[in-house]
Amino acid sequence: MTISALIMAGGKGTRMNSPQEKPLIKICNKPVIEYVFNALKNTKNINDIYIAVTHQTPKTTKYIEKFQTKTVITPGKDYVSDMGYATQTLKLGKFLAIAADLPLITGEILDQIINRYENCGKPALTVAIPIETKIKMGMSIEYSFKMDDKDVVPTGINVIDGNKQYGNEWLDQDIYLLDKPELAINVNTPQELQIAKNILTKHPKQTT
Repeated sequence: MTISALIMAGGKGTRMNSPQEKPLIKICNKPVIEYVFNALKNTKNINDIYIAVTHQTPKTTKYIEKFQTKTVITPGKDYVSDMGYATQTLKLGKFLAIAADLPLITGEILDQIINRYENCGKPALTVAIPIETKIKMGMSIEYSFKMDDKDVVPTGINVIDGNKQYGNEWLDQDIYLLDKPELAINVNTPQELQIAKNILTKHPKQTT
């Protein structure tokens, strides 16, 4: 199964305390959004890649011109609303939505997620990771929920059937608990940025 991908890249990243727009914050001399884009390019199951930006990220909008992919400017209200706006504006069918702040993500993991979605039989899938893994990696916890009496954290990756999504309506979804450190590392704070830098310095990703 091949589907589209939507990178959500409209956040200011206020917790970073940086004048730089969050998607353009560099890790080992490469903007974080470029790691995500390259991972998507290295999948077997992604055909088209779209990027959602906002008026808060004009430099990101300019930078991603080099990717030669279609972009959509969303209202910048919140993550879920902006995703719904992008879905309707781009007329997306089945697609993978991913936050722009996951520098360790790989094409292999993304293909694994898409294969799970294909077999789950539901119109939506949310990828989660055990809260213990996030804590072990030194990550902050914004939100968690219970899954079979375990505390888990959403990773910022979802697969959705856009043909069945109306506005911000919640769809029946599968929860995919995937305990991989690559999914634990997102960049919301200076401390998390340093953790990502340390990991990628020791284990650079082989993506182009």
